[in-house]
Amino acid sequence: MSISATTPDRAIPRALSPWLTFLFAAACGLVAANLYYGQPLAGPISADLGFTPAATGLIVTLTQIGYGLGLLLIVPLGDLTENRRLVLLLISVSAVALIGAALSTTPAAFLTASLSIGLASVAVQVLVPFAANMAPDATRGQVVGNVMSGLLCGIMLARPFASFVAEASSWHVVYYVTAGLMIVLAIVLRANLPVRLPKTKLRYGELLASMAHLALTSRVLQRRALYQAGMFGAFSLFWTTTPLLLASPAFGLTQNGIALFALAGASGAVASPIAGRLADRGMTKIASTIAMLLGMASFLISHFATDGSLTALLLLTAAAILLDFGVTTNLVCGQRAIYGLNPEHRSRLNGLFMATFFAGGALGSALGGWAYATGGWTMTAWIGFCFPALAFLLFLTEGRGKQEGKI
Repeated sequence: MSISATTPDRAIPRALSPWLTFLFAAACGLVAANLYYGQPLAGPISADLGFTPAATGLIVTLTQIGYGLGLLLIVPLGDLTENRRLVLLLISVSAVALIGAALSTTPAAFLTASLSIGLASVAVQVLVPFAANMAPDATRGQVVGNVMSGLLCGIMLARPFASFVAEASSWHVVYYVTAGLMIVLAIVLRANLPVRLPKTKLRYGELLASMAHLALTSRVLQRRALYQAGMFGAFSLFWTTTPLLLASPAFGLTQNGIALFALAGASGAVASPIAGRLADRGMTKIASTIAMLLGMASFLISHFATDGSLTALLLLTAAAILLDFGVTTNLVCGQRAIYGLNPEHRSRLNGLFMATFFAGGALGSALGGWAYATGGWTMTAWIGFCFPALAFLLFLTEGRGKQEGKI
């Protein structure tokens, strides 16, 4: 069956309209949020479905595993198949998986749905290079930044949304509501997204094999992925452990209080369009330097935020905002750099980039939980500091005379 008879040049407009840019951003935010609803709901889901204490962690882990597999196995299809159809298919699968989660009555059924939610949520990583391909070179960073601001808002707002809805009704309602959002989103995207048929003629096996070549030969990809792995590792560590700190006797915040704290992190999305504009002006290195310094500063500030006082809570909030600004800025700079490489490779490059820093995030989450249980917040904050610090040390090794794709 033919995907489309339309050629790539005629299939998409030369520039994104403000409405289409907003639609890309909103779609990325709504789909990315699906990955994070399970985090604050793990307790109620576990109690309701009869998970053992040891298996409760799988509620989040299976979604992450699905997302990681999707980055490597599904996202590269953006360089091979018609993008609009791929996005609509993935969002439709998301809706079915979310309904499956809501209807689950056993741990096995819910975990199957969780894995499917993770796999289908890689639609966001098809949408971002889709938008980048539609943007002119001069404003590609700005467009990516605007789209990523929507994605990051979705990530940061998902947890408080899930907490508030679950407390007012039940965890089942969270998944029913979000499934409905996916259905509406699919209808809107079908009516508004242009057709984009890539020029790549590789077979699927050849496409995957080419990813290994890109990973081994693209220095820009290697460096930007490792920088962001350090930053996202810090991000994941912080947001895995701060709820534990805030719920401790020192602060004694309720679930709603922790949800309100998480809202502060959403302000980091403001940095996304700013970072994109800086990258478009050739200021990627300056922006990346500031981003990594903000990441380190956030953990240094947090050392003074452990006594449960109002001042401590304000300092911890400031640390969250600084960290999110740093992570967001570095992410957009990284994407702007890799999207400046071969346009025919953008989906594969994006998949490799995301998979690498996602692994850094998984490491940060794992180390954060262990560090907090072993040495409290002090040990946790020092380990968190090491993530952006190591990324910055690697960043300092870049050749002074080399542009390396304006990393």
